[in-house]
Amino acid sequence: MSSGMDAAAAGRWIRRPALLLAACHPAAAAAVTAFAAGLAAAAGRSRGVVLLTAAATAAGQLSIGWSNDCIDSARDTAAGRADKPLARGALTAGALTPRAVGTAAAAALAAAVPLSLACGTRAGAAHLTGVAAGWAYNLRLKRTAASWLPYAVAFGALPAFATADVPPWWVTGAAALLGCGAHFANVLPDIPADRAAGVLGLPQRLGRRPSAAVAAAATSAATAVLVLGPGRPVPPAEGVALAVAVATALLAPIAPGRIPFLATIAVAGLDVALLLARGPAAG
Repeated sequence: MSSGMDAAAAGRWIRRPALLLAACHPAAAAAVTAFAAGLAAAAGRSRGVVLLTAAATAAGQLSIGWSNDCIDSARDTAAGRADKPLARGALTAGALTPRAVGTAAAAALAAAVPLSLACGTRAGAAHLTGVAAGWAYNLRLKRTAASWLPYAVAFGALPAFATADVPPWWVTGAAALLGCGAHFANVLPDIPADRAAGVLGLPQRLGRRPSAAVAAAATSAATAVLVLGPGRPVPPAEGVALAVAVATALLAPIAPGRIPFLATIAVAGLDVALLLARGPAAG
């Protein structure tokens, strides 16, 4: 009996780190961290500041990801969300608990504050505004028609964080539009499960096809702002990028299967490339 209990306990300790990692939404956290670090590098900040930017962003994203799953743990478990680590943990003899995830979220948030301010007071304030927007999304706004707003604020603040300055309006605007597009695209595959769990943000209220249209339109609008916002002759490569974005906005919403999602992600990638190539501080 004792050896069996010891083996079960060991199994929980082996599973817990993997479940905890999955609960932080690792793909999204890694993507946003790489984006912020890339913006800082493109802005010409020193290697040390780029590393601090990455560390601060990672801490903020971990806090947001873990708090998201912790806050929704009861709802996800009741809805049988096998894709959610805490819900899976509840089915595997407590391999992961809301208390453990909440503690991890609080620790990551505590680390994000000094790491952000170490990048500069102005930069730190911009980043912590974005982190606060992420927490506001988790605590309340993800279940309202304003679910897009925290994404717009958080992504819109990233260029200011990366540059420790006030970027041109078109850089901030494009980043905010990219955030909105990311929100709608990210939710697309989960709309039925979210509705079953009672999470009714704007994409869930609109439904899959209208949300696909909004995702494509937002990311394509970001491309247009990046290409046309500076008010100078459009280079051929950027003209091609804009044509691709416009075609995506027109065709993706009526395309079948996962094509709208994949096309929107492709245009979002174009937007990131344009931001990094030009540098977020470029006027």
